[in-house]
This record gives sequence, C-alpha cells and structure tokens, in this order.
Amino acid sequence: MLANIPVDLRRCQVLGLVGTAFLAAGGETAGALPVRELLAPASPQAALGLVGAYFGVVLLIAAWLLLGRLVRDPSTRPGTRELMVVLAVWSAPLLLAPPLFSRDVYSYLAQGAMADAHMDVYTHGPALLGGPLADEVAPMWRDTAAPYGPVFLGLASALAKASRGELPAGLFGMRLVALLGVALMAAALPRLARHSGADPAAALWLGALNPLVLLHLVAGAHNDAVMLGLLGLGLVAALGRWPVLGAVLVTLAALVKAPAVLGLAAIVVLRIRAGDRPARAVLTAAASATATTVAATAVAGTGYGWIGALDTPVSSGNWALTSLLGRATAALLKRLGSDLAPLAVPAWHALGVLLAVALIAWTWLRLRPRPVYALGLSLATVAALGPAIRPWYALWGLFLIAAAAPSASVRHRVAALTGVLALATLPSGGPADGGQLVLAVSGGVLALVVLVQAHQTARAATGQAHQTARAATGQAHRIGRTAPTGHTA
Repeated sequence: MLANIPVDLRRCQVLGLVGTAFLAAGGETAGALPVRELLAPASPQAALGLVGAYFGVVLLIAAWLLLGRLVRDPSTRPGTRELMVVLAVWSAPLLLAPPLFSRDVYSYLAQGAMADAHMDVYTHGPALLGGPLADEVAPMWRDTAAPYGPVFLGLASALAKASRGELPAGLFGMRLVALLGVALMAAALPRLARHSGADPAAALWLGALNPLVLLHLVAGAHNDAVMLGLLGLGLVAALGRWPVLGAVLVTLAALVKAPAVLGLAAIVVLRIRAGDRPARAVLTAAASATATTVAATAVAGTGYGWIGALDTPVSSGNWALTSLLGRATAALLKRLGSDLAPLAVPAWHALGVLLAVALIAWTWLRLRPRPVYALGLSLATVAALGPAIRPWYALWGLFLIAAAAPSASVRHRVAALTGVLALATLPSGGPADGGQLVLAVSGGVLALVVLVQAHQTARAATGQAHQTARAATGQAHRIGRTAPTGHTA
C-alpha cells in the first residue's frame, strides 16, 4: 500500500507529527504513569489511550517508511538539515508526554537520589531510599543494584539535586538528557556515514529518525541515548586528529552503560589505519580509558561497584534468546526428573556469552577495514546473545549499522526489524493481557484503515485533477481549430 502513496517531505513530516501527537495523548492515560495516576487497564480512559497510542505508533511507522522512499530516490532526497528538522518536529509532542514503554526513568531518578544521599547504589536497590520515588520504581527492580557507570549516576545525582525530589521536574530533566543524547547521535551519523562510504541522509533516516529512537530514547528517556551519543561523538573525534579525545569520549559512554567499551576496539583500528603502530594505538587507548575511568569515578564518588552489578538486568522473566532456551531446557529436564534443571538457564547464559565473544572476534577479523560497521555488528551481537534484552537494546548496533551499512538490502532488513520491535511493547511498559492486545491491534488496524482511506481520497483527487486538466486541454485545442483565420489584403 505505501509503495503507491504519493510522497513529499511535508506530508511525511505532518503524518509523523500526527503519529507522535496521538502517541503522547494516548500516553496520558495508558503510559507508564506515576503510581498515583495509574488507571485500571480495563477502564474506558486507559482503553481509549491504548488504542490512541497504537494508532499513533502505526502512523509514525508509516511516515518513517514513506520518508525512506524520499531518501532512497536521488531526485527527492532531502538534505541532512531538512531531516534534522523532521526529527525535531516528530519529537516535539513527546517532550512533555508521560514516560512511555518503560518505567526505567523512575529507576534512574531514584538511583540518582540515592547517589546524592551517598547511598551505595551498587549494593542496595531503590527500596532503601524509600519515599515517593522508590514507590515509582517497578517492583522487580526495587531491590536490585544499579548496573550503570559513574558518569550516568553522576548526571542522575545532579538532576536529583536540581529537581529537589519533584517528580515532574525530574522526569522533564531526564528527558532533556535523553534528547541531548539523541542530538549527539544525529550530529555524528552523517560524519560516520561519509567516512564509511554511505549516504548521510540514509544514515540519519535509519539511525536517528528510526521509530525506536523516538519511542524508547525520547518517549522512554532511556540512558542508552547518552551512551550512543557519546560513542558516536568519540568515533567522530577518532576519525579526525583527536584520538585521545575519541578514547576519552568512548570511555565516558562505557561509564554510562558498559557495552560501549567495545568502541575502544574501533578507536584502536582507526588509529592503526591512520598510521599509528599497533602497540602505540593500544597503549594510547588503554591509558586514556584508564585515566578517564579513574577521574570520572572520583568525581562521581560512586566507586567501582558497577562492575559487579552488571548482571542486574538479568531477570527470571527475561525474553532474551538464551533465557528462553534456558527455560525450555529446564522444563524438559524437570519433566525427565533431572536435578540439573536449575543449571539450565545459567548454562545457556554462559553459552550465549561465549558465542558472542567468538562472533565478535570473527567479525573484527573479517571486517577490520570497516571498523564502524564491525562495531555495529558487535554491539548487535551483544544485544542478541546477552542474558538480558529489551527492544531499545537493538539500537546499540542499529545506530552504527545505519552509518556504515554496506548495501540497501542491509538497511531494508534493519528497517523490517524496526517495524516489528516498535510494536513489541505496551505504552505502560507492563505485560499485556488478552484485552490489551485486542485494544492495541484495534488501534493499529484503525491507523491502517485511515491510511488506506487517505490514499484512496488522494488518488481520486489526483485523478479528478488530471481529468479536468485533460478536458481543459481538449477544449483549448477545439477552440484553436474552430477560430476564424484572418485574411490578408
């Protein structure tokens, strides 16, 4: 259907804006609201909000796909500045929306308040903090330690101090931090794409205007935005004449969330390609990373406990591939009466880590001349085979794959995955029951019906305009043939 819809940049911009506006409006009753504002999922307001939110998500996906058609066509391809404007317009309705698709932002605020109160966030969960902020944290995370590094906890602590525990101010501040990360991502993508021989506009479309970025980094205010923004900026610095600055920025990204540490491998490869000796490139990156880690930890005052807390996102109900295989194996072993059933999930997690290490090593050996693409595939491998997974984890690899994808077919496959993952989570961030699934599907189907109707109306109007133009042209020809000719003397 979308392939036949006439496209222009203005239409894409408006359609995406309508989508995010409906999403923000639906989130007012169906989002990850503060506990005192939560509605029963079966209430009319929550049901209407869920329908509206999914209506908006599908419109946003449609606008993004239509924009992709413009980007692929050299005759209509918008410039990077125009795409930046589209990103700003689509993001605007989400700025003041409630948190969507996850309650993690409440955990960030509670952990920031703990750090500000000099509590050990790597030993205790937000339950130790108590009070209204702790009540907002999802129950499964109230007694778990923070897996985030000192850079993010330092930001969260400063935000907790500035907002003085006021929830609206804290949520708005955390969303501004996420928006800054998205802005850094968008700024880095064109430069990384030019270095990798890719189209900057296509990189921005796939890596920054991606619905997952808007749904989870902007609407969800996830700290992955800061991690990816610093990572992209560090790679851009390393491509220039600032390898030490690049290593520092990549280390800061890893001190937000640990997976970004793989970016140091890209820094080393980039410096070797620029003429540095391998030993010097490795030592420079290692020294820069060590100094940055020590300095950032000293400034934040949080210590190094985050290293031991990296398994915090691993929950018993996790939908990671290795967790699913582990639970299936455990069920089979229980049925067979084996005592090894409790070891099944940890064994699969360990196997996933070993397989990820092997695939990452193979990726770098094979794609060493293309470090940005190799890094993207490596981060995608970590997300896919790690012991924990969330829809926004896909952005770890997608961001850099967008900048360095070797072909249009790779971008198409990534875009298809985006469409699936964008529909995988409810706006509340909680598990879905049968009734909520029906409502979500209804909202998506309603959006498709509206798109089809709009397409048919546009075709009819275009056809009528063509008929009118042909009739006017025919009439002009007839008048020309029947007009009297002049006589000369």
